[in-house]
Amino acid sequence: MDRSLKTAGLTVLAAAAAGAIAAMIIRGQITRHQRDLFSPRALRRLAALGHISREPASVDLIRLLLDFIDWEPKQMLRERAQVIVNRMLDDAEQLGIQASANSA
Repeated sequence: MDRSLKTAGLTVLAAAAAGAIAAMIIRGQITRHQRDLFSPRALRRLAALGHISREPASVDLIRLLLDFIDWEPKQMLRERAQVIVNRMLDDAEQLGIQASANSA
C-alpha cells in the first residue's frame, strides 16, 4: 500500500510538472504569434491573424488589431484583420465588455 501511494504521488507530481511546462510553451507561442503580426513577411502576418482569430475577444487584442490595420500595407490582410475586429467587437458586446474602437 505504501508503494502504491508513493507511485500515485510521483504520478501526480509528474502530471503537474508536465502541465506547467505545457503552459509555458503555449504562452511562448502566443507571444511569438502576436510578434509575428508585425513581421516583414506577409505569410507570417497571415498566420498570426489566423492564430489571433481563434483567441477569445479581449480589449488588448482589439487594440492590437486596430494598430495592425493602420500599419498593414496589404489590403487583403487589412480586410482580414477588420473582419476579426468586427467579430471580437460583437463578442465583447454580447459579453457586456465596454470596447470602444474606431474601425475602418
